[in-house]
Amino acid sequence: MTDPQSPDESRTTTELSVVGVRVELPSQQPIVLLKEVDGDRYLPIWIGAVEATAIAFAQQGVVTARPMTHDLLRDLLGAFDRPLRTVTITELREGVFHAALGFDGGLTVSARPSDAIALALRTGATISSAEAVLAEAGIAIPDEQEDEVEKFREFLDQINPEDFES
Repeated sequence: MTDPQSPDESRTTTELSVVGVRVELPSQQPIVLLKEVDGDRYLPIWIGAVEATAIAFAQQGVVTARPMTHDLLRDLLGAFDRPLRTVTITELREGVFHAALGFDGGLTVSARPSDAIALALRTGATISSAEAVLAEAGIAIPDEQEDEVEKFREFLDQINPEDFES
């Protein structure tokens, strides 16, 4: 882990996996929950219902009759032979998360984290977060509390993407 005062912290990233999406009660606001691959920190990001559905569809392998926006973007990237390599949660500014799509040659494109995650799940791109974002918004859950996370995973197994539709 880097020193929080280090100027290189914004460039240090940590790989994440997508635990899933759920609806936060009582606000009915969907969140996507990310977890450090080699750590015990979780990163909850509040997202829109449409993006929650797109993420849930990708995780469950749902194929729609017509391509959703994220499927279209995946297909366009393939058609132009520009594979998405990385998705990085780059910063948290005034309570809003920001992300970047990373391509070969150092090309990056700004994106909302929810869209970036939905696209990453469809393309197999690596998802990571700037260390500064995890330091600020990450929630550490020690191993002994993993049973709570397992309950969350069980909850995710029981919900359907349609649960996020208005």
